[in-house]
Amino acid sequence: MKALVLKANADLKLEERPVPTDPEEDTLLIKIAACGICGSDIPRGFHNGAYFYPLVMGHEFSGIVEEEAAGSRFNRGDRVTIFPLIPTDPTEKVYESGDYALCKSYDYFGSRRDGAFQEYLRVPEFNIFKVPDHVDLLHASMTEPAAVALHGVRKLHISKGDSGLVIGGGPIGNMTAQWLRILGCDLVVVVDIDPEKLKIAQKMGFTTINSIDKDPVKEIMKITNGAGMPRVVEACGLTVTFLQAIESASVFGEVVFMGNIHGTFTINEKEFSSILRRELSIYGTWNSKIEPKGEDDWTTVLKHLDRDLIVSPLISDLVELDEGPEIFESILHKERFHNKVIFKIGV
Repeated sequence: MKALVLKANADLKLEERPVPTDPEEDTLLIKIAACGICGSDIPRGFHNGAYFYPLVMGHEFSGIVEEEAAGSRFNRGDRVTIFPLIPTDPTEKVYESGDYALCKSYDYFGSRRDGAFQEYLRVPEFNIFKVPDHVDLLHASMTEPAAVALHGVRKLHISKGDSGLVIGGGPIGNMTAQWLRILGCDLVVVVDIDPEKLKIAQKMGFTTINSIDKDPVKEIMKITNGAGMPRVVEACGLTVTFLQAIESASVFGEVVFMGNIHGTFTINEKEFSSILRRELSIYGTWNSKIEPKGEDDWTTVLKHLDRDLIVSPLISDLVELDEGPEIFESILHKERFHNKVIFKIGV
């Protein structure tokens, strides 16, 4: 089978590997249909961020069950998507509550073990979700980032007719804006510096602000008649946008920090005092949750995907595995616009 392998830092090679045929307990062989490139794959692959080499990256993926297994709830030919985190210590307290992403001990496809930038992968049944008939299998590869966005939005106490702000218009930021709307916000504002991302957001019905052209905090105050936004999500991970998120919030406002910060975040006395005096609630979020079954982030995404959660406008590139080195170079050096890049492997 073909596999896109990170041989060393910044050294991606396409190579042939054997299909993993040796059965592991409670696992199924998955034929990979599609796998997205995550923003985290850039530091992992090109900034010495890998745990080991050689590594097959890729943790946003969908596929088809390739084999029958006695006692399995899945059948050969089932269309599936995969939660990439594998908790490894059931004695941890957060394991009991189903907060697997908060476990100290875990494995992870595409980083701590080989992932889905290859044609086949063996996956624990625990991690597999069946894709509903109404969902395109290619779009199902975006379940993971969509669930990350939903998990963050679920921290907020949204009421019908509410207003929300998302700072960051990339794929996760856009899906965050969609979740705010789905869960009850009438007005959703998206802030970014990239005109292409803002154009996509605008076409999808969101109010947009280009923060290169205008001060986003001042614009939010204009839009809200000086009140600020009650629900704010920071989805960039920059120190400046962390502060903008705080400054844009209303009295009793809620702020979710979703972006992984780059650099050192500092806040001065006046800004910190403003958090206290407005009685803001600030939440951190990471990853997503697959419990309780039926109401979990992943099942919820799959119910809404290709209905009122629309991901097709976010996909900028569909590429083959053998185009991997070139597409990563283009992303790394910003040679052209890339939004969500997906390897089309078995669809």
